[in-house]
Amino acid sequence: MKVNVMSIDGAVKHSIDLPETIFGLEDNPGLVWEAVTNYLANQRQGTAKAKTRGEVRGGGKKPWRQKHTGRARVGSIRSPVWVGGGTVFGPHPRDYSYKIPKQKKQKALCTALSMKLKHLGIKLIEDFELENNKTKKMAKALKALGFSDAKTILVKDTYSKNMLLASRNIANFDLTTGKDLNIYDCVASDNLIITVKGLDSLLKRLVKEAN
Repeated sequence: MKVNVMSIDGAVKHSIDLPETIFGLEDNPGLVWEAVTNYLANQRQGTAKAKTRGEVRGGGKKPWRQKHTGRARVGSIRSPVWVGGGTVFGPHPRDYSYKIPKQKKQKALCTALSMKLKHLGIKLIEDFELENNKTKKMAKALKALGFSDAKTILVKDTYSKNMLLASRNIANFDLTTGKDLNIYDCVASDNLIITVKGLDSLLKRLVKEAN
């Protein structure tokens, strides 16, 4: 399947062939959903913690005697019914991560890329590099490519200082590499801009994972 390759100013330069095994798969929303859910679960820290009545400081002494006070019977001021008391069935640190088969994860990413390409959410460019770190030039280049407002991710082969500095103040824009592109980035973004070298890096990674 042939796809046009553009320059940074939006002009079509030439076209290249994309492998059908990566960019020509049929839609499979269920598989993509499963991979995205796994990715998000693995990102959870699981560090939420609430103290039980046995962990809250204080409350060791009975506040008043059991009988003949006219008040309710109380054994500790750290009871869950008291302000400042412990929490019943509160969260505790846990690990939310789990694994899915490597082949399934790779196929989900290829399916997401195929669906993105089918809906014209991927554009290939020869190169995307700036002479300086001016955000204005970065925004102008994105506008020329038609991605000025939508959530956009630029996929390169390596990170460069000028690109990182020029893009960090642009809303709805992120920068990654072919080795680091994940299923969530692919699904959560409206558009992907992939450089030729970034594409080579992505294809080498997917072929290596397949083996």
